[in-house]
Amino acid sequence: MSIAPESRQRLADALRHRRSELLAQVRAELAASDEQHLADLAGKVHDAGDESVADLLADLDAARMDRQVEELRHIQQALARMVEGSYGVCGDCGENIALARLEAQPAASRCIACQDRHDHASGAAAAPRL
Repeated sequence: MSIAPESRQRLADALRHRRSELLAQVRAELAASDEQHLADLAGKVHDAGDESVADLLADLDAARMDRQVEELRHIQQALARMVEGSYGVCGDCGENIALARLEAQPAASRCIACQDRHDHASGAAAAPRL
């Protein structure tokens, strides 16, 4: 199954649009981070409780930024696969990725069966246990 040109264009547009959104978010977060750093350098006084909350928020911001950068990387890889002609083909088994999956997740590089196996093997799908 090859992807119809109109579907392919729609998916490429979706990838580019999401890339633009992510880049804007990352830029805004970096600018806000710089402003906060300048405020801290200017001598803003914190107590120990404020410091720990600020550290937690910084860690959450860093984790969010890591996820955004990772998503950007996946989008760039998907756009590259479009150019080279391998977009829509599972990188693990070589079968076609269902159009419904690509419409839900345009940057997908695996069919749903291979993604499930990958998630299970990497522990990503496992529920946290105490």
